[in-house]
Amino acid sequence: MVQPLMPKATAVWLVDNTTLTFEQIANFCEIHGLEVQAIADGEVAAGILGLDPVVNGQLSREEIERCCNDPGARLVMTKPRDLPAIKGRKTRYTPVSKRADKPDAIAWLLRNQAELIDSQITRLLGTTKATINAVRERTHWNSANIKPRDPVLLGLCSQSDLNAAIARAEAAGRGPETAQPAKGKSATAAEPAPEATSEPEPEPAPEATSEPAATPEPEPGATPEPETEPKPTPEPGATPEPEPEPAATSEPAAISEPEPGTTPEPAATSEPAATPEPEPGATPEPETEPKPTPEPGSMSGL
Repeated sequence: MVQPLMPKATAVWLVDNTTLTFEQIANFCEIHGLEVQAIADGEVAAGILGLDPVVNGQLSREEIERCCNDPGARLVMTKPRDLPAIKGRKTRYTPVSKRADKPDAIAWLLRNQAELIDSQITRLLGTTKATINAVRERTHWNSANIKPRDPVLLGLCSQSDLNAAIARAEAAGRGPETAQPAKGKSATAAEPAPEATSEPEPEPAPEATSEPAATPEPEPGATPEPETEPKPTPEPGATPEPEPEPAATSEPAAISEPEPGTTPEPAATSEPAATPEPEPGATPEPETEPKPTPEPGSMSGL
């Protein structure tokens, strides 16, 4: 027999409000008969408030009256009514150690199972649509470290649940070719590129006018070179005049100055020719004086 809810409180109520015997109350509440007698004497459960079993649906008025009229009868608990099962929406619990892997699983599903819609991914992984959009648009706070990984290997869902979600998506006519386009920034990539329009040819730039060449400034201490006049352009059909050759100017030879502390060497002078010495025993030849050269117009030899 199933024990009633709060047996001592139920026994207090039955002792105070019915004429049932101690044995009947002890049998129904599954306690000892001496304990029921102590409750009636006020020695036990003095501060416990009685609990009405009729209100709780554990006994009926007819059952209590039947047992009061027959001291040998036993109380029978009322069968609980079959209440309809409440279908509560169960939220998928994810351990704290695996919650950081959800963005990786979302990225894997978006890349490899594009036919799944956001609501299916939400039920599979226990995430939110805001997180899915952030991963898709690369606006997630940790998007630089997100690496697509299989949610089955991560333990976020089972392979049977993933296969069932893919089968429902294919049955609804959503295949990889007809997958929903990405939202936000990635949606612009799915749009066809506009056709390139032929741009007009640029106009030719005006000819640059020749500016006079800048005259370099002479360095300090340098001798300025003489300016040369520009040559006139000969007219067509005219004979060009020969240019006069510049007269060669003889520059004096540079005299090297002696270095300080050195004695200058004397200039080389022409030495007189050496007179050959006569050999011993030879007769010396008489010296002949050179004849003077006659001047023109003079009467020589007269």
